[in-house]
Amino acid sequence: MINEKYKAMLGEKSVIRMISERAAARRAEIGADEVFDFSIGNPSVPCTPAFTNAVIDLYENEAPSALHGYSPSVGITSFRGAVADSLNRRFGMDYTEQHIFPTSGATGSLAHAFRAVTKPGDEVLTFAPFFPEYIPYVEGTGTTLTVVPPDTTAFQIDFEAFERALNPNVAVVLINTPNNPSGAAYSAATLERLAGILRDKQTEYGHDIFIVSDEPYREIMFDGAAQAYPAKFYDNTLTCYSFSKSLSLPGERIGYVAVNPRATDADVLVPMFAQISRTIGHNCPSSTMQLAVERVIDDTSDLSIYEANMNLLYDALVDLGFEVVRPSGTFYIFPKALEEDANEFARKAMEYDLFMVPSDSFGMPGYLRLSYCVETEHLRKAIVRLRQFVTEVYGERE
Repeated sequence: MINEKYKAMLGEKSVIRMISERAAARRAEIGADEVFDFSIGNPSVPCTPAFTNAVIDLYENEAPSALHGYSPSVGITSFRGAVADSLNRRFGMDYTEQHIFPTSGATGSLAHAFRAVTKPGDEVLTFAPFFPEYIPYVEGTGTTLTVVPPDTTAFQIDFEAFERALNPNVAVVLINTPNNPSGAAYSAATLERLAGILRDKQTEYGHDIFIVSDEPYREIMFDGAAQAYPAKFYDNTLTCYSFSKSLSLPGERIGYVAVNPRATDADVLVPMFAQISRTIGHNCPSSTMQLAVERVIDDTSDLSIYEANMNLLYDALVDLGFEVVRPSGTFYIFPKALEEDANEFARKAMEYDLFMVPSDSFGMPGYLRLSYCVETEHLRKAIVRLRQFVTEVYGERE
């Protein structure tokens, strides 16, 4: 007899994927130049030449057993050390390789983090708007995801709503900064206040509360700013990261969990992750990817295109009368739809071959996520089409 839980999930397909597939079908019909797909967050800039050269050099010169053999269950020591050294240099931390666990992207890091610091029946809090795949990630551990309503003025934390949601069942607070879908980045003041509340609640409840910090967009920040590092503010922080955006390597599935050295049981969490891997069939990312990324640990792709695209799209949306908070990072923007039902707005936009994701699945209705990781010239054409759509369907707007 098949598992009814996963059978039921067949009817819960990702809205993002569904819209992306519809856009792909339309491209096959009329050509890619006439389809403007803002649905999926697939990096549009190439990986760095240094990464490509590192892979070539490894394949030409490294022993096959190192490239293709099993890595240790806790990952390759030199990769773990390189990650720790990079985080220490950049954020003033004191990680060692013993605090770093390589994973198959941020998804793998979240899967390990949740299982390490929760038990079935616990509660995980997160903040709207949030990446919708958090729901299966969390519920797959036997815990419950509770969503705190948003502060829509800046997409920082609504602390009054957060404190109302806190209760003794909460084991984890899940944050994502810079945020998918809003593009907002939590400020140092926000992180300091969050940390202070959680320290007080740990004392009140008599148990640990961990922050699980999902940070795959950490390097995509605008206006010369840098993302404040959440683990710097709160000891019980597990940092989940992927190189998919910074190095444009989403398909290579390479990331890590970093355990704050001052976290409770910090010395045993990475060995625990290895045991969790046994139960979920993880078995580390590829040896080649660990060795290649180790060589370019502080590099990024040319991420400047995302800021250029953001400015173009933000200015166009404002000019067309959208309410929109200017993103601080990522390659997403999150305007309020021009009618109450964002799903209906998105449906009408599809008639103009504009594909964007309505916000219901992100934990709040009435908004749209637009992913602008596209070529800039194609974005310019998309803005022309967007202007046509808005003018013809909603009229001239001030």
